[in-house]
Amino acid sequence: MQITVNEKKETAKLGDLYGIFFEDINHAADGGLYAELVRNRSFEFCEIDNKEYHALTAWERVLPADAKGTITIQTGHAVCCKNPHYLVLDAMDPLDGIGVRNEGYNQGIPLEAGEKYLFSCHISCDGRPLQMEVSLESVDGKLYQAQRFSIENKDWEKIEAVFDAPVTDYGARLGIWLKTPGRVYIDNVSLFPEKTFMGRKNGVRRDIARLLADMHPKFMRFPGGCLIHDGSLNPEDRDSMYRWKNTIGPVMERPSRRNNWGYNQSLGLGYYEFFQFCEDIGAKALPVLPAGYDPHHRRAASFEQLGEWVQDALDLIEFANGAPSTTWGSLRAEMGHEAPFGLEYIGIGNEEVGEEFFERYPYFHKAIKAKYPEVKIINTAGPAAAGEAYRMGWENAREYGSNFIDEHYYQAPEWFISNHHHYDGYGKEHTRVFLGEYASKDNAWYNALAEASYMIGLERNADSVGLACYAPMLCNADYVNWRPNMIWYDNHRVYATANYYVQKLFMNHQGDTGLEVRLNTRMAAQPFPVTRGNKIYLAPNMRRMDSIMECTEIEIETKDGVTRCKDVLLKAEESPVLLGEAQGSYTIRFRMKRMSGWLGLALWFDCADEANKRKIEYGGWENQSCTLEEDLNGRNSNLDLGNFCVRTGFVHSVEVRVEPQRIVNIIDGKIMNDALLPEEIIEPLYCTASREESSGDIIVKAVNLREDSFEAVIALTDARIRSARVYHMDGFGPDDRNSFEDPEKVAPKENMAVVEDGEIVYTFPAQSINIFRLKV
Repeated sequence: MQITVNEKKETAKLGDLYGIFFEDINHAADGGLYAELVRNRSFEFCEIDNKEYHALTAWERVLPADAKGTITIQTGHAVCCKNPHYLVLDAMDPLDGIGVRNEGYNQGIPLEAGEKYLFSCHISCDGRPLQMEVSLESVDGKLYQAQRFSIENKDWEKIEAVFDAPVTDYGARLGIWLKTPGRVYIDNVSLFPEKTFMGRKNGVRRDIARLLADMHPKFMRFPGGCLIHDGSLNPEDRDSMYRWKNTIGPVMERPSRRNNWGYNQSLGLGYYEFFQFCEDIGAKALPVLPAGYDPHHRRAASFEQLGEWVQDALDLIEFANGAPSTTWGSLRAEMGHEAPFGLEYIGIGNEEVGEEFFERYPYFHKAIKAKYPEVKIINTAGPAAAGEAYRMGWENAREYGSNFIDEHYYQAPEWFISNHHHYDGYGKEHTRVFLGEYASKDNAWYNALAEASYMIGLERNADSVGLACYAPMLCNADYVNWRPNMIWYDNHRVYATANYYVQKLFMNHQGDTGLEVRLNTRMAAQPFPVTRGNKIYLAPNMRRMDSIMECTEIEIETKDGVTRCKDVLLKAEESPVLLGEAQGSYTIRFRMKRMSGWLGLALWFDCADEANKRKIEYGGWENQSCTLEEDLNGRNSNLDLGNFCVRTGFVHSVEVRVEPQRIVNIIDGKIMNDALLPEEIIEPLYCTASREESSGDIIVKAVNLREDSFEAVIALTDARIRSARVYHMDGFGPDDRNSFEDPEKVAPKENMAVVEDGEIVYTFPAQSINIFRLKV
């Protein structure tokens, strides 16, 4: 194989292509990147956040048997009305003390011997002089260190202390004790490691932040994700949509809120901290705002109310970019950042499904462009790589001239391989793609390898794809909402996945300008092994165990004729019903009626077993969609998504046309899904090249997905290679993955490549990623 880079033929500017995405999922903020060690520091947890929560979640009451006193949560005398709850310790005879202990996250509060920890809280009392004690302890009560405070002020005051941890204990507790008779009120309890990333107060964990900083991302998208638009329209509600103005100002004045992933969100890590963190790691901020529409619950702000939401977007830009003399720029300056942050991008909406969003988007677009024409606006194309929401998003973006459109998809690694040329036909439009969320559904080496081959295609199509970021980024191993994730951690350890190292390699060696690459080889593409079969089933929708579906007039038409099947009554708790078998080109027809329940049913076809099949789900995702999907070795891909609702008592007519390269699903005479299937092959090599302006290096990226190695020559058209360094990942098993116990089992290596006569002769290992930096 001959790989020739034409160093004089530029293709596209790579710009801000590779970045990262933060969403508070999997405890990515509290208990994650945010360095606060106290869980439920303001006693604001409640059943709205999680049905298991209450105001003393994560706090242990300690009231000795012979002590006389009470430990309660009260309201009416709060430090801040936005967080109305506080702790009351009331002692008539405390003996050695009554109080509470905080258990932190994971196994407890992590202490490192010799490190300093900054304690603070707000406190007041009933006017009697009192003695308080704050302690660091083991889980079984062994005292490590304690500090005493004299309290006599009826008004709230802030007390602070510095602890020097005498031991290393990753399961410690923070204790707060009333030692004398009286009543004391406590709120906003905080314990931070002194050493945060960049030494920021109210800062972030150094170990997680260092991994992110080492990637050198061009941008960071935040704060979500579904997080931004799932919730009430009222910003004062605990379960409101994510409203950025609630996340700035003094931390104790930020209202505790429900996180839509099933836990509490303190908002200690808010918009100011996001902007600051982006600046600290050299990434451009890319905030995403809701558009007054919640697709999860189909609630939308009226057009008369929409001005408030549009103004929020304009005010955010002023907060980021306005002079200190402006209203919101002055608040930024008061918080400690007088200079503007230099915001370039803003996203409106996330994975939006439904006309309601696209009717509201123009109000944002026109207002932002009128006041801030330099800011690039990002529209949304729904939650799948194809389908009705995807088409609606693109039509809307083209009509209003969105700078970018946010595409999301989580697919099997085989999808990423077979769809390597997904963006080849996009063309040079005004609206470019922001691939805002993607991943291949696991953290094994094979997944990372497949993602790398796909990223070659992103880079090759940088004129169409302007931004891309893997998602989700962070996961606390004890609070998992979603898999896979790029970085895993607990309260004191962190490890990067194979996917992380792929992203880091591509970011560290992105380059600035694409260069033409030609491959000359006699090697042929290899077909994927076929794991699908030919069986056809009707299956109950197992995600909501309450639907009863009646299916009649079922038939399978093949080239050999029509096979008619018996009527089927599907109950959610029962097994799928086999209809027959077919392969190649065929058509399935049936009529379905929901007798009761909420969702619908699934049609399985091209089925070998439950882990290897294609399927159509009728009435999926809150009974708002019809999805065409594929499972390969248990890994799922969404091939097309249409908007559809199953109606109880209504007879829907279904026809599914299956061909080797196309699947069409028709409901009640309307085409609901229409998917073109690419050829399932592994190409000889996936390769791209670029030039880095600062160093003058030519960077060649090459991914070998084959199970065999081969030799290739790398050459330039008009120049000679003087030296070359190669960064490579190879020699791993497909299922190899990193862990806390073996955090670098799958990680890059670095060597000098052999250069002879101005060219590189290199053996590409089987299933490998190889990035060359060429000096010419």
